[in-house]
Amino acid sequence: MVYKNEINREITEAANTLGREFVVQVTGKVEERSSKNSNLPTGDIEVIADTFSILNRSEVPPFTIEDNTDGGDDLRMKYRYLDLRRPCVRRNLELRHKMAFEIRRYLDAEGFLEIETPILVKSTPEGARDFVVPSRMNPGEFYALPQSPQLFKQLLMVSGYDRYFQIAKCFRDEDLRADRQPEFTQIDCEMSFVEQEDVIRTFEGLVKHIFKYVKGIDFTEAFPRITWADAMQRYGSDKPDIRFGMEFVELNDVAKGKGFSVIDDAELTVGILAKGCANYSRKQIDELTEFVKRPQIGAKGLIYVKFEADGSIKSSVGKFYTEEELRAWGEKAGAEVGDLLLVMTGETMKTRKQLCELRLELGNRLGLRDKNVFAPLWVVDFPLFEWDEETQRFYAMHHPFTSPNPEDIPMLKTDTGKVRATAYDIVVNGTELGGGSIRIHDAALQDQMFELLGFTPERAQEQFGFLMNAFKYGAPPHGGLALGFDRFVSILAGLDTIRDVIAFPKNNSGRDVMNESPSAIDQSQLDELQLELKPSDN
Repeated sequence: MVYKNEINREITEAANTLGREFVVQVTGKVEERSSKNSNLPTGDIEVIADTFSILNRSEVPPFTIEDNTDGGDDLRMKYRYLDLRRPCVRRNLELRHKMAFEIRRYLDAEGFLEIETPILVKSTPEGARDFVVPSRMNPGEFYALPQSPQLFKQLLMVSGYDRYFQIAKCFRDEDLRADRQPEFTQIDCEMSFVEQEDVIRTFEGLVKHIFKYVKGIDFTEAFPRITWADAMQRYGSDKPDIRFGMEFVELNDVAKGKGFSVIDDAELTVGILAKGCANYSRKQIDELTEFVKRPQIGAKGLIYVKFEADGSIKSSVGKFYTEEELRAWGEKAGAEVGDLLLVMTGETMKTRKQLCELRLELGNRLGLRDKNVFAPLWVVDFPLFEWDEETQRFYAMHHPFTSPNPEDIPMLKTDTGKVRATAYDIVVNGTELGGGSIRIHDAALQDQMFELLGFTPERAQEQFGFLMNAFKYGAPPHGGLALGFDRFVSILAGLDTIRDVIAFPKNNSGRDVMNESPSAIDQSQLDELQLELKPSDN
């Protein structure tokens, strides 16, 4: 504001009392600034004030309300209503708003109908844990909050609504990480009379459209596809980051049988090649070794082979293998002078997952995971079942309504673990953006699926009877997909956590430290619900 005469002296004096975040009202004339400031959004104008008043005073905020704030995560979450004033947070929520509108426009043009499904539903404890809600009107009985609208969208297909979508709130009572919250939002979709190709084509089109709309990136080619088995063998993950190479190289044929028990006794010896990293110091390699030995990764150690600039080879297993034998490792991996081969050994799936973590860490350290580069792909041919050693039974890898690959149906009882699902995930930069499947629409096949998953006919009827009954009335072939909306926004915003694109998120303990929830409730409420709390074992 500018004050140009004596009449404005009072205004000047009042303005000098302003503190940070005061709410003020100014009236006056907007004029072009004589000395413009291109660093300010309003740098081309100034207001010649006629009146000025303070509408509301503010205490000094507990952190600076700027993009580069001095507030830590916990403090900002406690005062989230102040954190939301920061321009960077506002930009995230504006992006979320624009994406939601554009997604609705796109799907509407494709003939989809947006239909809301219930939030209070029946608990079906298969998969993640449900949040449960006691019913006052039905004492001793409970609703669950939906983990997804899965059953209802299938019912909509039975009802003849052949293209459904919903930007749906979902709830899962599970441990949290960067891309999970207790309540999250997904773009939930279902289509009738479709096969896998139809679903993939439709939603690849949506994802391409949003990339073009938000980032100006035009993906003209079809997204690459990889089978689940190949993804695990080449990257150790069913959501591989393909922005960089460093694919796995299996070394069993050149490493086993040399008298080194760590490798000879292992199911798998596998490595990754870090190009140009033979100059890594012992300290740097020790850091990588400690990284893979962290409890959350659980490796016992790390083997390295350096292909030095002078043509020599140095290795942590040099006393067990000759230089010629180690050179064979390098030839298998495609190593050249100046490269570093990092090797892990152990149980097949466990070792692949451990090496995946190392690959991603190296990608970060080498600057290969650029947030401004996007590499989408589809992962297909997932296993239909996964075996649990503790309970000694099969579980559905996705959910009990996923259709087996038609070619594999004869193996359902004879070779259950090898049956592939007609399921597909879309992955961007190592993050699962979404996934779906073709559903079982045949009642007899659904009964067989329940039997393989250990459901008695009575239990299946109790939990899913309404869906099974609906299938008796002409259920069409159908399938769908759900995209993680929070994840989609965070990827396009270049963020590491979905929490930054949610207005009022929970912390890593599932708590809202701003409104102090979850919290205890009054005894009168417990009495009304006919609930009694057991003393904590702690």
